[in-house]
Amino acid sequence: MKKFSLILILSVIFLSITSFSDKTNSYNIEQKGTKVFVVNYDYQADIKVFVVDYDYQADLKVYKVKNDYQANNDGLWYFTDYDYQADKKIYFTDYDYQADLKVFFVNYDYQAGWNNKSKMHLLY
Repeated sequence: MKKFSLILILSVIFLSITSFSDKTNSYNIEQKGTKVFVVNYDYQADIKVFVVDYDYQADLKVYKVKNDYQANNDGLWYFTDYDYQADKKIYFTDYDYQADLKVFFVNYDYQAGWNNKSKMHLLY
């Protein structure tokens, strides 16, 4: 009986540790940056994007960063040279009604961010 209790306690501890490490790994995955690759055709894209003329029209204000480690899901995008390096493949549409996400490119990183947080799921 003591042996069974010991095995039960060790199992609970092991499952707790495993569960905790799974949560921390998924948290890190959510925090990765948005590295994007521009595709030539809409069927190749994960997200269809339209560039608007004014920041208030955008779902997301985007700033292009120079290094991939600077990218985040809050509007700091790094454009990759190859599709396999990207988190998301995007296609720029000609009309706003074709797009999943409307973006406006800003001049400074502190201007980047969400106007419409209901679209955030597109980058995760």
